[in-house]
Amino acid sequence: MGSKAGRFIMGFIMFVGGVYLLLQEIRVYTGFGHGRSLYQVGNVGITSGYILLIFMLGVGVLFFNGKNILGWILTAGSLVALVFGVIANTNLSLNGLSAFDLIVILVLLAGGLGLLLSGMYGKERVD
Repeated sequence: MGSKAGRFIMGFIMFVGGVYLLLQEIRVYTGFGHGRSLYQVGNVGITSGYILLIFMLGVGVLFFNGKNILGWILTAGSLVALVFGVIANTNLSLNGLSAFDLIVILVLLAGGLGLLLSGMYGKERVD
């Protein structure tokens, strides 16, 4: 596989494999909805329950009158706040890895990226 296409393909496979292995070792946790405040307004913490109450109020207003702009603002605003609250309260952590596993992942990532870029931008080898 001395050709540029071969280096590109091998680099792509190595890089994708390294990314896959790395992502398999990352665990995602969220503190959303456990009584913690999503937002602070002054000294008042706004929890997910408050946002859901506003969402329910907006939906109720929309079912009563679908053209009411306040109902649309309450519904859409609370959905946006919920999405941002979930994202803001997401924590990522890396599982415990052996040194060998971490080295394999890093070699696949860095070596694959090097081969991939060499296949894209490197000079053709003359053997």
